[in-house]
Amino acid sequence: MKEEDIRAIIKECTIRSDDNSMTFPQVVAKLAQAGVERYHADLCRSEKAHFLTSGKAHIDPFKIPRQSIAPEFSVEKVENAVRAIQRGEIAYAAFLAQIMAAGCCDYFVYIGGKRILYLGRDGGSYVERFPDPV
Repeated sequence: MKEEDIRAIIKECTIRSDDNSMTFPQVVAKLAQAGVERYHADLCRSEKAHFLTSGKAHIDPFKIPRQSIAPEFSVEKVENAVRAIQRGEIAYAAFLAQIMAAGCCDYFVYIGGKRILYLGRDGGSYVERFPDPV
């Protein structure tokens, strides 16, 4: 796949996540097909870094709610937000607002490892496993 095609897929996934027209499983499947092995969402800087199996990386801005990140990390509140978005009760922007209010400042999605690692400002963490992309 050409580099410009990969960048277009990454951009599409970011935009469609932001506007709720693509679900997380759809995003993961599309990124995996494009050769993305993992990505990092930096909630402090409003950017996502996508890392390819080729060793290249692409960093792009994404929309996040304008709010401060709580100083203490709450595993329970992050897990509640994860369950709410999985059930379709909240949109992506609300999910981000909830995990930020729970003290999450970064999350890493490991596509091959089927895990998401949520990290707090205080070093707290929560790992969520997810099924194979659809």
